[in-house]
Amino acid sequence: MGKAACSLVKEPMHRLKRTVKLPITVEEAWNFFSNPKNLQKITPENMGFNITSEFFKDNMYAGQIITYKVSPLLGIKMNWMTEITQVKEGEFFIDEQRVGPYKIWHHQHHFKAIEGGVEMTDIIDYVVPFGFLGRLVEPIIVRGKLKEIFDYREQKMDKLFGMIH
Repeated sequence: MGKAACSLVKEPMHRLKRTVKLPITVEEAWNFFSNPKNLQKITPENMGFNITSEFFKDNMYAGQIITYKVSPLLGIKMNWMTEITQVKEGEFFIDEQRVGPYKIWHHQHHFKAIEGGVEMTDIIDYVVPFGFLGRLVEPIIVRGKLKEIFDYREQKMDKLFGMIH
């Protein structure tokens, strides 16, 4: 996970990047992953993840606000609100936190056709809150929890679609 200085907030920016290859088409991957309702299917149950906003469309669009209840640590429920800030259908979409546990959360989802399927890349850039205390817990708690979530997602994707190894 890389670090870069975030000059606006004077806190270190952290990055998690994951790439998976699935034996489905870009269109199938896009249809599944761009539908906010499917996020719950690939999120660990112990996170208590529940979408609380209503949808007027199945697929996401730029400007869409999505609200959730989530329990990332110790079963403590919190509100999380993200905005879909950019969408290029079949290629990528970006969600950014508006309210939630991070000081900054910027999540890119990229889709690319490859031989035999699709390559999907998630790039999450984030800054933890609480200054010095946040810097202390990021490598111990936050980074580990994010890796756990994305490990789980990979297992679920393998069960749902199979994986190209």
